[in-house]
Amino acid sequence: MRAVATAAMSLATGALATLAAQRHALDSLRVRIEYLEQQAQTQRDTNRALQQRLHWELLSKAMDDPELAEVLDTYDEAVSPRKQRQFLFANALYTNALCYYQIGNISREEFFGFVRGILQNRIFREYWYATRPHRATLIDTSEEAELGRMVDDLLRQLEETDIDEWWVVGEPPAE
Repeated sequence: MRAVATAAMSLATGALATLAAQRHALDSLRVRIEYLEQQAQTQRDTNRALQQRLHWELLSKAMDDPELAEVLDTYDEAVSPRKQRQFLFANALYTNALCYYQIGNISREEFFGFVRGILQNRIFREYWYATRPHRATLIDTSEEAELGRMVDDLLRQLEETDIDEWWVVGEPPAE
């Protein structure tokens, strides 16, 4: 009987040791996966920042050269070279804020506040209306499309309000 008890105790001890080793291995894998996910996010943020830089460089070239700006003139109505440069700059401002939001430098509420301020500018509003067909091509469930709809809604609210305190118009989105 003693031999059976000893064998059972050895078996249980071995099973516990195996479970502990497996638990340690799983914990190590979990830590490694979290590290790799963090590295992947860092790489996505780096790629987004590099893309933002390239976007700015391309827009800058188009703003400086009317012949290059013609390539980006995809509006339904004709716009003057001056208006085209202004639209390109408006695009750069909006895209910069979008990028800041996407990499976590500003919250959704801060993005909303920035947009509420920039929508006070007549030229930016003209740009926003002129580029509505461009935004319609975004995948409807994408974050960029969602933020675009948020801006559309805010612009509608700003235009419908009859108060002078524009900075209180619209409900900042929840995070």
